Amino acid sequence: MTDFGTLGLTERLVKRLADVGLTDPTPIQKRAIPLALEGRDVMGLAQTGTGKTAAFGLPLVQLMLKAGRKPTPRTVRGLILAPTRELAKQISDNLAVFIDRSHLRVGMVVGGQSINAQVNRLERGLDILVATPGRLMDLIERRAVSLDETTFLVLDEADQMLDLGFIHTLRKISKMLPDTRQTLLFSATMPKQMSEIAAAFLNDPVRVEVSPPGKVADKVTQSVHFVPQGDKATLLKTLLDAHRDELALVFSRTKHGAERLKDQLEKAGFAAGSIHGNKSQGQRDRALKAFRDGQLRVLVATDVAARGIDIPDVRHVYNFDLPNVAENYVHRIGRTARAGADGRAVAFCAAAEMGELRSIQKVMGLTIPVASGAPWEVEPEKKKSGGGRGKPQGNRPRRRRGGGGGSRRAA
Repeated sequence: MTDFGTLGLTERLVKRLADVGLTDPTPIQKRAIPLALEGRDVMGLAQTGTGKTAAFGLPLVQLMLKAGRKPTPRTVRGLILAPTRELAKQISDNLAVFIDRSHLRVGMVVGGQSINAQVNRLERGLDILVATPGRLMDLIERRAVSLDETTFLVLDEADQMLDLGFIHTLRKISKMLPDTRQTLLFSATMPKQMSEIAAAFLNDPVRVEVSPPGKVADKVTQSVHFVPQGDKATLLKTLLDAHRDELALVFSRTKHGAERLKDQLEKAGFAAGSIHGNKSQGQRDRALKAFRDGQLRVLVATDVAARGIDIPDVRHVYNFDLPNVAENYVHRIGRTARAGADGRAVAFCAAAEMGELRSIQKVMGLTIPVASGAPWEVEPEKKKSGGGRGKPQGNRPRRRRGGGGGSRRAA
């Protein structure tokens, strides 16, 4: 048998999963759930879209139900930390399915919402709290919540929390937790700082890896266009025009760039929206719902805002700007080819982005097929006195048939 009943889950949870159409566990769920139910600390490595939420959510719910006690005021029994509001909401929504018709109380605290309402929500205590690190620390400092009785901890998308600069906050949180607890850490990639986080939070963990870091879904067809920065918008409109009835997610490096590109697409007649850090939580939620419902066909997003998007019908991901962090490319294109579907990932590479492209290909261990243009050659950097590097001499980019040099950092 390959159903959830073989993993040690209770009949009640297995039936609840069947009611919502979930019968066959994914590889990360098959390996992580039994270990978590045994009380082991787990470090799970799996690419995005592989079912990590259920891999930690189901054991957490079962263990909370088995304990059979209520939380005391202003405490949480189980804590789930997520890097972004969207991912926190996705986790919270999944947990709501798992705990249906049970006595468990689940809450969510994230930035962009009324902190006073969140203080009130924590007053009676919660069985499970889903939180972003920054807002959790705000509430701890207000003495609205204590972690003294938190015996179950989950760090989801831990690599993204490091990318967003949460490492100092995570260090503070680790010191507030009881020594006796169970911790599950899940990540799509393994940056160098992850070993420090693992040492601070995990005790003799079992490492579960179902896909190598940097590996993308097998059903994602990738390609790259070498195109001048100023011509990217025109190329994007041409490519989008070929599949107006399908959902496309477009990644921009900056908030202002995302909004500007959304406006350009709207003027060109596309049903487009945007999500980024300058949008309120309500605006982001409404844009995501419209995209999920098909009212919007194109969603322009930044990396931070898009983390946690789980929409199976996304067929196309466009990297309008290449990410500065190579691993983020893997996360981006993981937004398509979800739940076994096919997907396309298209990258645009300007002359100043050759360094980013090389880093991405190195992380993935492959060369992305060229759809148009030829790799840029940017003049070599000049060495400063003392061995430092100067800025790329990128004012006169040239094309060539082979690979090129030079890179830049985003402003």
